[in-house]
Amino acid sequence: MHYGQQNFTLPHDVVPLPSKGIFYKNKKKSIKVGYLTANDENILMGGGEDMIFNLLRNKIYEPDLKIEDMVDSDIEAILIFLRNTSFGPELTLNLTDPKTNKSFQANVMLDSLPVIDGQIPDSEGSYTVILPKTGSTVKIRPLTYGEITEINNYEKSYPVGRTAPKVTWRLNKQITELNGKNDRGEISKFIEELPIMDSKYIRKFLEENVPRLDLTRTVTAPSGEKLIVNVGFGVDFFRPFF
Repeated sequence: MHYGQQNFTLPHDVVPLPSKGIFYKNKKKSIKVGYLTANDENILMGGGEDMIFNLLRNKIYEPDLKIEDMVDSDIEAILIFLRNTSFGPELTLNLTDPKTNKSFQANVMLDSLPVIDGQIPDSEGSYTVILPKTGSTVKIRPLTYGEITEINNYEKSYPVGRTAPKVTWRLNKQITELNGKNDRGEISKFIEELPIMDSKYIRKFLEENVPRLDLTRTVTAPSGEKLIVNVGFGVDFFRPFF
């Protein structure tokens, strides 16, 4: 596990978390995050699969908060802070005009992003929902950054030619209780037989109810067509500057 740094004497700012800390034991609503430095350019220029993780490990200045335990929406807020304070809020997107099928570029601004408050979970950071198809009552929670990374690593090591069961892996971590019981064996069996309708319901519920920044932007294609786009956080989020 990797805790935040304790470099409180280095230049930093306080970044509000979209979740307001409701999923963490310490309930911190904001955290100290350092600015990118010349030393961090080495990480950016090197790229690689661990680039984002290495940036977070260097820049989060909280001794009692594990990077792996943070929810994805808070990680996104930190990455936007790092990018905005280092390179400015303008982001260039490579898109396709739906009318002409031709590629084009559009610029969007990442400053003043509103927070979608979502729904407050229980004291354990879980939501209780009734699934539409099976009628089962389940407790679900959002994946952490560490769990998402773990699942992605599992997928990369999966045998070539076989489809990695990412949906099953995710559900096994998201569902913490089934009809009032937390027997992992029963939950795993339930997930194996879970109708797609219920699986999609869980995914959509978490997407819509976990507090997050509104990362959707509307751009106009050369043909005049309006497009709603979502900001992504791959390596290219920082890499174009290098």
